[in-house]
Amino acid sequence: MAGHSKWHNIQHRKGRQDALRGKLFTKAAKEIILAAKSGGGDPANNVRLKNAISAAKAVNLPKDKIETAIKKGTGELAGGDLLEVVYEGYAPGGVALLIDVATDNKNRSVSDIRHIISKYGGTMGEAGCVAWMFLRSGSIEIEKANYTEEDILEKTLDFDIEDIEDNGESFTVFVPPSMFSSLKESLENDGITIIEAKILLRPKNTVPLTDIETAQKCIKLIEMLEENDDVQSVASNFDIDESLMMQLS
Repeated sequence: MAGHSKWHNIQHRKGRQDALRGKLFTKAAKEIILAAKSGGGDPANNVRLKNAISAAKAVNLPKDKIETAIKKGTGELAGGDLLEVVYEGYAPGGVALLIDVATDNKNRSVSDIRHIISKYGGTMGEAGCVAWMFLRSGSIEIEKANYTEEDILEKTLDFDIEDIEDNGESFTVFVPPSMFSSLKESLENDGITIIEAKILLRPKNTVPLTDIETAQKCIKLIEMLEENDDVQSVASNFDIDESLMMQLS
């Protein structure tokens, strides 16, 4: 199982999803601002914006906030002065970190991120040092209760999906970003319940963690990065076995 899915399961077991939910609206709105800023305010002609709106709806961002974010991105309203920055580095155990940031103060952001990474046993890296280890994908997590993997494969045949992961109580379907919104709409039209839908970076290969101390340090480091207001997302490539994951719950 890929590292991000292990992390996702740990978050659920630790109750981290509830703790992070208060930040989801801000992160979703920032992505809409950045998408509109880079490609215009019409989702029909801006795939990134279409995906950002779809992901925002998945976390129940209200329609008026979506519209406001678009206008900030296009310059119709103030508040769209955001920079998009990616930082790279390593967590304990040689785990790669790719950190997407949306900020109005680059100096503040890099200082905060460097401090967090250093404090929890990691190191900042040069641009490009780990980016090649990740693939940007659309991720759609769906309820497993009434479906087999074969059912999901049948319903996604027309979308050139990259992978399906079995998470125990759910499936996660990975699809190229260009097909993310279309697949999400198709699944919803088929009556399939979507738990979470977003664009993310997932690792091409994983680094196994075999001891509890290193795993705890990695998890704490990622938690602290995700709690930073400027951080949009954190991708990592660690992998741990089930017995060790149970100790972390």
